[in-house]
Amino acid sequence: MSRQITELASREKAKSVTERLGALERPRTPWERFIHAFNSSSVTILVVVIALLWSIPTFGLFVASFRPPQLISSTGWWSGLVPPWRFTLENYQAVIQGQGFGMAFLNSLIIAIPGTILPIAVGSFAAYAFAWMKFPFRNFLFLLIVAMLVIPSQIALVPILTLFTAIGFTGQYWSVWIVHTAFGLPFAIFLLRNFFSALPRDLIESAHIDGASSWRIYWNLILPLSVPALASLAIFQFMWVWNDLLVALIFLGGAVEKAPLTLAVANLVGSYGEGYQLLTAAAFISMALPLVVFFALQRYFIRGILAGSVKG
Repeated sequence: MSRQITELASREKAKSVTERLGALERPRTPWERFIHAFNSSSVTILVVVIALLWSIPTFGLFVASFRPPQLISSTGWWSGLVPPWRFTLENYQAVIQGQGFGMAFLNSLIIAIPGTILPIAVGSFAAYAFAWMKFPFRNFLFLLIVAMLVIPSQIALVPILTLFTAIGFTGQYWSVWIVHTAFGLPFAIFLLRNFFSALPRDLIESAHIDGASSWRIYWNLILPLSVPALASLAIFQFMWVWNDLLVALIFLGGAVEKAPLTLAVANLVGSYGEGYQLLTAAAFISMALPLVVFFALQRYFIRGILAGSVKG
């Protein structure tokens, strides 16, 4: 009897599976095809519309950067799209030949490169510890670090400036490096820890069984497997540091010879708004390097951001 019941249950299960497969394989009705096409096309159209709306201000600034100063002050940028076109490179020439702009570009590199490398290096150490090492209050400390993401960095600038002034750190490059590293560490640890914890546990345990030290596992296994996350973090951190104005303005103070590109661009416009045409050209010059960095690393961007979003 039990054998007959088992066979009957098997036949019913096979029948239900066959029916479900047949339902999946049956041709769609015209109405179902229309709904599917409408849903797909509507999402695509919505994304395209949002992208176009988001790009309009940037496109307008780009057009204005090639227009003569008298036209910029008297007409809107959209009028430059109507013939006769009167585009010129005068604004770009004035910015590039301006005094101190090349030094400001170099200062931005001096600030941005260590300001990107240091948070990644320190954050990857901490992320490896949170992901694969056991120590007291590990989860509590990680939760505390993640909670720092919601704290505005502006409220910490005054006490940090007071401390740096007392020890003579203001006006130096390393003061900006330290501040950017401190503000970038919570996000770096959060992103990298999620990625590291999603790596195969068997691989890490096998390395431990073979006698590999924690440093060797971190350097020879974790980092090579985490290139997408490291590249994504590098994109974020580099753009944040490169586009920063407030931290450089506060901690470099009056050190004009060490002012980054953002300060040089801000100083192009006078107190009464004159020189706006230079600001449009300078904005696109300052965007050149971040765009190069983004497009060079963009293939890792989505993988690095989504990694660890399910497990971790």
